[in-house]
Amino acid sequence: MDWTAKREGVMTEADTCREFVTPRLVEAGWSVAPYSIGEQRTFTNGRIIVAGGKVRRGKQKRADYLLYLRRDYPLAVVEAKETGLPVETGVQQAREYAEILGLKFAYATNGHRIIEIDYTTGTEREVDRFATPAELWQRLTAAEKIPEAAAAHLLEPFNLVSGKVPRYYQQIAINRVIEAILLGDKRILATLATGTGKTCVAFQVCWKLWNSRWNRTGEYRRPKILFLADRNLLVDDPMAKMFAPFGDARHKIAGGDVSQSRDMYFGIYQALSTANEDVFRQYRPDFFDLIIIDECHRGSSRNDSSWRAVLDYFEPAVQFGMTATPLREESRDSYEYFGNPVYTYSLRQGIEDGFLAPYRVHRVITTVDAAGWRPSKDELDRYGREVPDDEYQTKDFERVVALRSRTQAIARHLSDFLKGTDRFAKTIVFCVDQEHAAEMRQELVNLNSDLVKQYPDYVCRVTADEGVIGLTHLAHFQDVDKPTPVILTTSQLLTTGVDAEMVKNVVLARVVGSRSEFKQIIGRGTRLKVDYGKEYFNIIDFTGTATRHFADPDFDGDPVGIEEVTVDEAGETVNTVVEAPPGISEPEAPYLEETAEGIGEILTEAADEPRKFYVDGGEVEVIGHLVYDLDSDGKKLQIVRYTEYSGRAVRSMYPNRAELQSAWADPDTRTEVLRELTERGVSFEGLAASADQPDADPFDLLCHLAWNAPLLTRRERAERARKATQDLFGQYGETAREVLSLLLDKYIERGIIQFSALSDLMKVQPFDRYGTPSEIATRHFGGVRGLKDAVSRLQTAIYQQ
Repeated sequence: MDWTAKREGVMTEADTCREFVTPRLVEAGWSVAPYSIGEQRTFTNGRIIVAGGKVRRGKQKRADYLLYLRRDYPLAVVEAKETGLPVETGVQQAREYAEILGLKFAYATNGHRIIEIDYTTGTEREVDRFATPAELWQRLTAAEKIPEAAAAHLLEPFNLVSGKVPRYYQQIAINRVIEAILLGDKRILATLATGTGKTCVAFQVCWKLWNSRWNRTGEYRRPKILFLADRNLLVDDPMAKMFAPFGDARHKIAGGDVSQSRDMYFGIYQALSTANEDVFRQYRPDFFDLIIIDECHRGSSRNDSSWRAVLDYFEPAVQFGMTATPLREESRDSYEYFGNPVYTYSLRQGIEDGFLAPYRVHRVITTVDAAGWRPSKDELDRYGREVPDDEYQTKDFERVVALRSRTQAIARHLSDFLKGTDRFAKTIVFCVDQEHAAEMRQELVNLNSDLVKQYPDYVCRVTADEGVIGLTHLAHFQDVDKPTPVILTTSQLLTTGVDAEMVKNVVLARVVGSRSEFKQIIGRGTRLKVDYGKEYFNIIDFTGTATRHFADPDFDGDPVGIEEVTVDEAGETVNTVVEAPPGISEPEAPYLEETAEGIGEILTEAADEPRKFYVDGGEVEVIGHLVYDLDSDGKKLQIVRYTEYSGRAVRSMYPNRAELQSAWADPDTRTEVLRELTERGVSFEGLAASADQPDADPFDLLCHLAWNAPLLTRRERAERARKATQDLFGQYGETAREVLSLLLDKYIERGIIQFSALSDLMKVQPFDRYGTPSEIATRHFGGVRGLKDAVSRLQTAIYQQ
């Protein structure tokens, strides 16, 4: 008997790898240092899938083998199949993984046969053996024209002191940038979506070149590197944290301090070129070997930008631009200056790989946003001015006419949403201007006064006006271990450069026409923090911005719009000028905002006239709340009506009405039902508004939406309970019966009452006339346990039918 054939006939893929593939790789020299074999290497986390409020991970991508020339430099991927399958079965997967990982070589094998895929020659052929490390490296360097003397710079190990190994796409970006530098490119661009670690890429590029002593001139010395941005926030944080391994080699150019004895420099344009002096000219034009420009799309590469002089002066240096939002047209700005990106990693790829948080879009529609607003005849605004007769639409609100009732409606809906989900979920509200942000903050404060009483900074405005105070609020907001602030209202200041991992709600209270700015804004929510419960985020859209951008089939391509941010000498935003893509209009701001001192507005009217019309009266209501989820492929948004979504959520939890009723009738198990519904984003306030059933009991509303059951009002349920509990009422004294009757009245007024909130309820009128909660329990119900039992029986009676 051929025992080998028998053994092979039942071999698994793991058996094939162990018995056949690994020995042949060892024969080819891949196990001899510094070469190595990486088995079963997972390189994605698996897309986060949100369904019915529950989160699960999709399948991770895992290579059977990665072949490394050095610890941080893979050369090839190997896809193995069990011996009983044709070798061709693994070819497509080997190609897919090689292309994702940016590798030029791939192999498919079933242990006996080997197919080699060589992207440097475009060939695919069966071979007798695996190529040796030296053979693949020689092929690669020849094809990529990498000079032999430059290999040391490319193969320099990463700095892993932090314990964070660069992700696969970061490794590709790092190596592509260094390859471009070694090949003599002077202008290099890399595009990585917000939240995917551009700073990590910049650090490792700098570290590899600095530690291997690369420089423009070929001398044996460490390079001089400048990390350049347009605001202090973008340089201070990397300098203090990510670039800490550079130690004393770091120096920030500020206050005219132009020390030239360091290697790793940090600076903002404003510090290099002040109103009185071009500080950058104190350095020789050839002083820097490498300049890294963070967020390079924000104006420095524009021909007419005042900051362009800095880059022009340091023309001899290699200039590496990083951005999340480059332009698609090659003749414009960033593309014109830097050329095509050497690597691009998009928002969609980040979500698909499971490195970025997916999003759920809530489109909320108010009456005036749906139908427009028109002033009544001779209507006067807050300052006694007649409001011009016109049809005002979403783009006009807070720019031409400010409707206080609309701001109140938005704040009220957002507060209800948080009450139905998580009132401590970090939330950023993007308003039209600083004034709008201030009014929104005030409305949110008043609507959440119960929490503001305990946490005075529960809601804060963070714009340029707040100065140091605002930056302190922002720092606390970013701290994952600080509960407050919870809600920040802003206009332009937080659109970019803010790393807040716990943002769970991004609220759009203003139109965002620029696709690049929109990407920056939603980037505030894309960071994952799974260990803190942040696995996806909500985009709550009151203007139609999100649904319009996501509906654009080119959304995740290169944006067409141009954004230029003007920043003052302190590195603070002064103005944003946006050119919108065709078909999306972005109203021009009639004034400059986000100044460092909160002044400097350019009014479109006389200086002593308010710059827009303020209408304090009228009523605005939310008339629609639509929920959009990513489809099963994670590529398209599909609309789910809020009422339909809630009904579907209930059906996923309980197969029929009877099981829900059984869990709901018991106050203890009802707590768990309410918790799970809250986790799934079901808000009873919002649901009652969407279904236009404000008097319905939440239980009946859920049953109606899930199984089309008849609706009962809370009053009808209360009256049924009074009749059903006559014996219960009869066993207590007169005062106890009055208390129980009042509880039913409160149920009619407010809905379900949890026993955990009973003590607070009994501290106020009309219960307080019977004494304190403990006195009521002791005197009339035989103690707290007796009161709890009575209330529990009362609530069970409410839901018996």
